[in-house]
Amino acid sequence: MSDVRNDVRRAKLDAEIVGFMAPDREGVGLLQELDGEEARLADYFDVIAGTSTGGLVTTMLTAPNKSNRPMYSAKDINDFYLKHSPKIFPQEGGLGLFGLARSFFSAISGPKYDGKYLHSLVKDILGDTKLHQTLTNVVIPTFDIKLLQPTIFSSFEAKTTPLKDANLSDICIGTSAAPTYFPAHYFETNDSNGNTRSFNLIDGGLAANNPTLLAMNFVSKDIFLESQDYFPINPVEYSKFLVLSVGTGSTKAEENYNAKDAAKWGGLRWLYNINGGTPILDIYSQASADMVDIMTCILFKTLHSKHNYLRIQDDTLMGSTSSVDISTTENLEELVKIGENLIKKNVSRVNIETGIYEPVKGGGTNEEALIHFANLLSEERKRRINGTKMAGAA
Repeated sequence: MSDVRNDVRRAKLDAEIVGFMAPDREGVGLLQELDGEEARLADYFDVIAGTSTGGLVTTMLTAPNKSNRPMYSAKDINDFYLKHSPKIFPQEGGLGLFGLARSFFSAISGPKYDGKYLHSLVKDILGDTKLHQTLTNVVIPTFDIKLLQPTIFSSFEAKTTPLKDANLSDICIGTSAAPTYFPAHYFETNDSNGNTRSFNLIDGGLAANNPTLLAMNFVSKDIFLESQDYFPINPVEYSKFLVLSVGTGSTKAEENYNAKDAAKWGGLRWLYNINGGTPILDIYSQASADMVDIMTCILFKTLHSKHNYLRIQDDTLMGSTSSVDISTTENLEELVKIGENLIKKNVSRVNIETGIYEPVKGGGTNEEALIHFANLLSEERKRRINGTKMAGAA
């Protein structure tokens, strides 16, 4: 029988991502190449986590279609964003002086985008699908501005806390409600006893822009609870976790801000910079993501299992490619190229002193690391399937 204590825990797909499967020469995903065309990430990961746009990606990969299979495969994600981004982020003001003026006044009068297209799109795709219906466990952070604290939606809790078993569409709209870009999202849930809970949500990136440790915490708790049938105390074997974390890129190499300029800023300049940036939001999101990456890296290195943690991130984005919302055809195509080139780059780790990602000596390329991960995932899935079959035969 498959024993939870001996499983390689395949704990997560990160929170910020868009694409993460290395294609082979013919464009077939590695897991499909190993296990057939119907293979999907939800079949392999014990938990998938995502924040903001990563929350939407997480849901797309795990929400069931009418055949009870994932609505989207990983290779579908890029096409989805290429098709819908121009309507989610309409470039009505252009990118010139008028566009900057429009963005500035929007920062004062209301969110830059009304979110109507995004909200309609998400509701149309997900319908009334609930959190507990995902095909593998998910963790999606949000932030409740009324309570002034994070609200984490997880399929682990949905099983025991009906009032948090919300519609996936509401969760996605909430976690992607980035301040200054989209309006905050309000909704209510009800349970069978007539109880109601209200949510006042904004972007989960304010709480956990990189939800790696959050996902590890939930799956660790789940392992601990399951293991109580064996031992009263059973430490989680983190060295057996297999963690894939994919970021959406950052502008560290551009060095947009410095103390000399920031010393003169008032409240508005911290919120909106003349170059179109949002300093306070950039700082909060980057600090959150980097702290998690550093702590996770140290944890796996301490456990002598550093190869079980793979972080794929590009911190050299500049100009339009570093923007949250420039959705012109040219910029979207450039982002695709950056993603394709990133796969060919060396595996990197963040330097704690400089904050810059540096190649790992002897670490190979991200593509090679993903091939290694895919093989581990495939082997573990087969082991679990065979273990289940043997238990049934017994």
